[in-house]
This record gives sequence, structure tokens and C-alpha cells, in this order.
Amino acid sequence: MQTESTNSSKNSYIYIGFVDTPGLFAAIIRRVIRQKYVHVVIGLDARLEEAYSVGRRNPAIPFFAGFEQEKKEQILKVFPQADYMVCRIACTKEQKESIKEVLHTCMKERFTYHYTVLGLPFLLWNKPFYEENHYTCSSYAARLLEEAGVLQFDKHFSLVTPR
Repeated sequence: MQTESTNSSKNSYIYIGFVDTPGLFAAIIRRVIRQKYVHVVIGLDARLEEAYSVGRRNPAIPFFAGFEQEKKEQILKVFPQADYMVCRIACTKEQKESIKEVLHTCMKERFTYHYTVLGLPFLLWNKPFYEENHYTCSSYAARLLEEAGVLQFDKHFSLVTPR
């Protein structure tokens, strides 16, 4: 991941939360990407009070996943040992506002966004794959940040992992 050159117009931040939770699905992902943090959240504030991701609709049930607003307290209730690492990325106020609008629109239409189970083998084979409105948590974040002009990745958004 590379950030674009920072300049004086970048005076706002987007926050990326990397999350480590226990569980079978997380253990499989952890083994494949060889990293502690297996889930990515896009936050509009440093405490991730307003944060979004493509992930479990209910933290206790891994089978239903799509676009959701993160509920930290609910996650910590189900996974009290969950660990977060939060990073901030500089952006302009306009970029942050654009990202916020997209996140709010996606939240209104959240049941049209799904977790890409079909894309997982392609990720393992390092082959770009995109099915409309189907993402992993990190591919959604990568696409959003690229389209907003905040970050530029050296690979297709569908190949971006928390690693």
C-alpha cells in the first residue's frame, strides 16, 4: 500500500481498523494471509465510533455477511479478547466527505452488498476477480480508498488483504 504524496491540503484523516477476532473462519483467513489481523474496518473517527465494513452482519454468526456499520461493543461482547490496531491515513476534507457519503449510501443499500465467497480461491491464486457488489472487507476498503484518491495500490482491489 502506498500513500500519495502528502501536501498542505491533506488536513483530515480516514481511519483503518485492523481487527483480530477468534473463531474458525478467522483462523482460516489468518493461516492463509499469515497475519494476526484478519478484518479491516473503515472509520471516520479514531475511536471507530462510526466505522463500516464488509463482514458479519451479526458478530456471533459467521454465515451471514455483507456491508454493515461496525458495532464495537457487540463485537467485544461476543469476542472479549478481540484486538484492534487503528491506523490513520491523511486525506483532504473533500476526500473524507466523499468517503462518508459513499459509506452512508452503502449503509442505506447494505443488503445489496455481500461477502465474496467465490472470490476467495481467486485471491489465493493471485488472480483478480470481481462480482458486482461482492467484496472482502479489505477489497471493499481498497476500492473505496482508491476511488476517493486517498491511496493507490499496486494491485487490483480484489487482491488486497489486511496484510
